[in-house]
Amino acid sequence: MSATHPTRRRGKKPAVGEPVVDRALRLLAAFDPSHRNLTLSALARRADIPLSSTRRLAERLVEWGALERDRSGRYVIGLRMYEVASLSPRAFGLRDLAMPYIEDLHAVTREHVQLAVLEGSHVVLVERRSRARAVEVEYRIGGQLPILSTALGLTLLAYLPDDEVQRVLEGCEHPDDIEIAKRPAVVNKTLAEVRKKGISVVTRNEPAPIIAVAAPIRGTDHQVAAALSIVVPAGTPPDSYSHVVLAAARGIARALRSGPPHP
Repeated sequence: MSATHPTRRRGKKPAVGEPVVDRALRLLAAFDPSHRNLTLSALARRADIPLSSTRRLAERLVEWGALERDRSGRYVIGLRMYEVASLSPRAFGLRDLAMPYIEDLHAVTREHVQLAVLEGSHVVLVERRSRARAVEVEYRIGGQLPILSTALGLTLLAYLPDDEVQRVLEGCEHPDDIEIAKRPAVVNKTLAEVRKKGISVVTRNEPAPIIAVAAPIRGTDHQVAAALSIVVPAGTPPDSYSHVVLAAARGIARALRSGPPHP
């Protein structure tokens, strides 16, 4: 997946009155899958913050645990960030409830099983189970997926109100989505098919030829809260997997509506 660069402002001085927390967040946003460790100067440059301010903010973030220093002295995302992220009910809470169904689906199919949620105009991969020699996929847990060219994305998009769909189309940033978003009539027809069938089927050729089958997961308010998919080699009949994906998604939905077990 292509790296998303943080938004940059012109000039080197912080905006007048810009809160310190905003600059700290821009430092954290400077990291992405292609920039996992950064020198102080690279961090300042990517965040577009003066070097002296970057040094002070980075030291404070290290003290708190949001950043760490590796053996070379470069900055990396700290473990404290993972600890905080693990409290997210939309990610880890969902994941905990879904794991028994994901494990069962993976055990039966021995293929990639993926769980994702919608965050703004992006699809975020919450969990994935894979076997060593399964067909290659390019997305990592916690990473963003295209919304218009993946089965997970189309499933999450299909059940949004029309105005929300329009907002997502206008905000598409992933290279795989930009051209598709320029054809709203085609997108709307595809979404109607997803709603009619109850599943989304997408074929992709990179990084390897695959077919993905995804189904919606409805939450406590019966709105779509997440999506579950299976990724198999191209040439596999989607119908071979659609019923098991639907069954697993419905099982997760029941677990969500029941809530976590009481201690």
